[in-house]
Amino acid sequence: AAMSATRRALHFVFKVADRNATARFYREVLGMKVLRHEEFEEGCKATCNGPYDGKWSKSMVGFGAEDSHFVVELTYNYGVKKYERGNDFQHFTVNSKAAVENARRLGWAVRSVEDGLVEVEAPGGYPFQLRDVDCTPGGDPVHSVSLAVSNLDRSVAYWTQLIGMKEYTRTGEQAVLGFSDTQCKLELQKVDIVERKEAFGRIAVSCPRDELQGIESAARAGEHTVVTPLVSLDTPGKATVEVVILADPDGHEICFVGDEAFRQLSQVDSNADKLLNDAMEKDGSDAWFAKKAARAAAASS
Repeated sequence: AAMSATRRALHFVFKVADRNATARFYREVLGMKVLRHEEFEEGCKATCNGPYDGKWSKSMVGFGAEDSHFVVELTYNYGVKKYERGNDFQHFTVNSKAAVENARRLGWAVRSVEDGLVEVEAPGGYPFQLRDVDCTPGGDPVHSVSLAVSNLDRSVAYWTQLIGMKEYTRTGEQAVLGFSDTQCKLELQKVDIVERKEAFGRIAVSCPRDELQGIESAARAGEHTVVTPLVSLDTPGKATVEVVILADPDGHEICFVGDEAFRQLSQVDSNADKLLNDAMEKDGSDAWFAKKAARAAAASS
């Protein structure tokens, strides 16, 4: 069977500096639900939270269970107030009439891209394109993730041959890839120079656990970047998963995770909403930063 048959695109990881505003955007504008929320006392072995070694949290949000929907992983590093954005992440596209309406009703800045398509920004400056259509009943409103690449041919070869996606369409400057017709697509957009800055994200893909080592070996054989060799990741009170992390020719990271354990880890937690709210309420970092700024101002006056 084709590699695409055993693989699933799972989620995209965003680093968020303002957890409260971000939660409001995903809940109230997009209409996603908090599926699980996890707090960690120290940085992740696979740098899920970026190259930071302090306390951090992970909130999975989406339109439905992770088993059947492409979702978003919001990583929040306590004490980090800003991530500089490059052009590596182009946009995230959602099919939802309700989201378009919510954005307008809540006074979010809405820019018209073309007929039936608007763009809004999530806190942190991440662009979201909202299509004024609804997905098929039972389908996933998440349509695609668009990433910038500097050489379209090279990137398409990488994502199809090593990552295992199928090529759906291709025009001069753009290619659309995916693992299956019903799953979220990856859009590769040709740009002159890809700039990755602090805000860089990561895409996660599941595969059978016994394919992980072979994926790492194939990347090495092709002289591609292996960011993190096969490693086990623990989540307090939940399933331990194994991952291998690669980077494509432009540095976009792909985290392969063993599917069997991930399905256990990614069960929807009915308490997730409350866990995120409690964490936001307890988080004193905003007050701490305000005090620090006030002290600095006093010292310089």
